Amino acid sequence: MPVEKISSLQNPRVKQLVKLRDRRPRDEAGVFMVEGYRQIRRALEKNIEITELYISPEWYLGENEPALIAQAEAAGAKVFELTKDAFAKVAYRERPDGLLAVAPQWRRTLADVPAPKAGKERFLLVVEAIEKPGNLGTILRSADAAGVDALIVCDPVTDLFNPNVVRASTGVLFSVPVVIAGSEEVREWLRGQGVKSVATTPSATDFYTDVDLKGPLAIVMGSEQYGLSEYWLKEADRRVVIPMAGQADSLNVAMATIITLFEAVRQRGV
Repeated sequence: MPVEKISSLQNPRVKQLVKLRDRRPRDEAGVFMVEGYRQIRRALEKNIEITELYISPEWYLGENEPALIAQAEAAGAKVFELTKDAFAKVAYRERPDGLLAVAPQWRRTLADVPAPKAGKERFLLVVEAIEKPGNLGTILRSADAAGVDALIVCDPVTDLFNPNVVRASTGVLFSVPVVIAGSEEVREWLRGQGVKSVATTPSATDFYTDVDLKGPLAIVMGSEQYGLSEYWLKEADRRVVIPMAGQADSLNVAMATIITLFEAVRQRGV
């Protein structure tokens, strides 16, 4: 199929891609952007629908782009070629690699949380009101590396489909099931599933290494600025702290999540 070429910065498709950097136009259109070879490849590997693929050969970094483009086209994506200047206008990255896709948004509920892996106990990560897209993306990567069954985002501040979330997750957004729900709904669901919730907070007295993190488990992490809400501090089954030897009283939430998750991994023998 012939590829439509776009050179004008005033082209309606170029203007629409620029708008998709912002949440409201994304939500109104029900789509989001996936930029970068690795992210698009992972989306295709997980059978994420890609409706449009924008390419700019002058920005390519390697030799594998034609195969990826053919794969996207075979999966139903419509391909458009942009000039170098036009692609620079729509790209979110400072140094783009000439590949940008548009995909439909999706929504999952607690009913979509998958069953635990065969022979394993349920292992979940719950985050509340995470503010920075880069942190949410890094948390997704950590969840994937630790082998959690799902990431549950409570009372979200950051849009899951923010380009920085997609980028920081390196495409893991497409492989880790992500559910968005309210804190009270999530707490009741965890109880109904027999899952123990362990909240990480500087106000706790038990070290995270001294608490049993085996069995059906949900680790609960709070926002960067305010930590966990009073609701989770009260309703969690256990509260733990990561000991701090210096003057800082807390860690970046993504770093604290990695530390806590992999203590659970160590204990569980995952």
